[in-house]
Amino acid sequence: MAQERKIGDVILRVDDISLSFGGVKALSNISFDVKEHEVRAIIGPNGAGKSSMLNVINGFYHPQEGTITYLGNTRRQMKPHEAARQGIARTFQNIALFKGMSTLDNIMTGRNTMMKKGLFWQALNLGPARKEEMEHRQAVERIIEFLEIEHIRKTPVGRLPYGLQKRVELGRALAAEPSLLLLDEPMAGMNIEEKEDMCRFVLDVNDEFGTTIVLIEHDMGVVMDISDRVVVLDYGCKLADGTPDEVRSNKEVIDAYLGVSHD
Repeated sequence: MAQERKIGDVILRVDDISLSFGGVKALSNISFDVKEHEVRAIIGPNGAGKSSMLNVINGFYHPQEGTITYLGNTRRQMKPHEAARQGIARTFQNIALFKGMSTLDNIMTGRNTMMKKGLFWQALNLGPARKEEMEHRQAVERIIEFLEIEHIRKTPVGRLPYGLQKRVELGRALAAEPSLLLLDEPMAGMNIEEKEDMCRFVLDVNDEFGTTIVLIEHDMGVVMDISDRVVVLDYGCKLADGTPDEVRSNKEVIDAYLGVSHD
């Protein structure tokens, strides 16, 4: 399925990224690129540096060496709100939702960077602010329909099962209308049926919205089924990079990845 999609030019390039915390090297001279409209997977054992790499891309971590080039702009570091404004959205390994708020209100928070009216107008909920909120709410309702979660739109997310919470978090990321979507283990902790649903939504987001996706995922079956290219990290170093078939047949990847933990 991934091979049928039309892949464009490189939109993100990671060049010689190195990241250390104290004396511990999380990433060492990592380089790879991401092409428009592809699903790009990052895999590796626990502790390989996968989440650290996503945190560098969207500005949560600032590397000591190397650069990120996104849409032709090269930088050493960027703040998360700047990344959001430039079309980069992110989900997290540990769900980061407002548990007391409804599904709809959680997804609405994903529109914050797109709201032009200030807090004064929003507090009054008058005139232009009300009109703007209605437009954003309509966009959120379309996402809710797309993700097939209309039945929980008013439910506080803290009451939802884990799989649905992950879907709500995906909805919040989509609400920002990203051109690049970073997914950190979107299927972790899910049963087979929930994984199948999430795979379908990831591919639909990529196909229908044209969103480029970079994902971290431990389920090798999922990675091989939905990814166009895969980069493999091990102990913070790049071990391999290529198509799913190339990576699957790489002996170093098999030896380093399967059943091994670095925690």
